[in-house]
Amino acid sequence: MSAAPFSFPIRIVPADIDFMGHVNNARYLGWVQDAVLAHWNKLAPAEAVAERLWVALKHEITYRRPAFLEDDVIARTVLEKIHGARAFYHTVIERGEEVLAEVRSSWCCVDAGTLRPARIGEEIARFFFPTAEQG
Repeated sequence: MSAAPFSFPIRIVPADIDFMGHVNNARYLGWVQDAVLAHWNKLAPAEAVAERLWVALKHEITYRRPAFLEDDVIARTVLEKIHGARAFYHTVIERGEEVLAEVRSSWCCVDAGTLRPARIGEEIARFFFPTAEQG
């Protein structure tokens, strides 16, 4: 079961624009990272945020349309599931009703001190999935 969607506004800056006059494809991954981390920082307890970090494991991105400097863009990200130390997100980057890109990504939670994988237990998962049990 997926968690509630999280909306993250994106500000396009001149450095995001490539030689073709639109946002460089690599920036979309930065936006996904920003959205996922903002989601974690907003919902996770302060102690968990201080003790844990996130490392991207995999991104699968489908580009649909280009984005431009003056565009009003938003990333809508959904935490689909948590399994052990891994989290699976689906992020859609939109300009109004237009889908610019879709990204499926997996992340590993790591202990900030040891940098070893850190399981996301029910005590943290419930902040993201208030009515569901996680595996």
